[in-house]
Amino acid sequence: MADDTPPLIEDNAAERSLVADVRQLVEDSRTLVEAEIAYHKSRAIVAGQAAKGVAGWISLALALVFFALMALVLGLVLALVPALGAIGATVAVVLGLLAMGALSGWVAVRRWQRAAALIADPETPK
Repeated sequence: MADDTPPLIEDNAAERSLVADVRQLVEDSRTLVEAEIAYHKSRAIVAGQAAKGVAGWISLALALVFFALMALVLGLVLALVPALGAIGATVAVVLGLLAMGALSGWVAVRRWQRAAALIADPETPK
């Protein structure tokens, strides 16, 4: 390895040619680019593996939240049965959920329209 002294560091600078220096520069640049590409490929692989793990945990969390909400709905129906009867409790819960869904959808549509209006004509605030 001691014999592998880069040509630009050697003592015989007067004996080197400009062409040899440029060739060495191109070779060093090529080596650097290859190393950078390998580094970024390995970073992308690590990020991809981490993203798969995160996606799995997020999926599990969302599924558990969904089941918790279903248990809440069932509990609400069971709590209302003594006051409204089985069918009345079911209808009340379904209508309540539909009303909340409609309200959420209406808010989403309004926000979408506001965002579309801002993108279409940024001069007029709404």
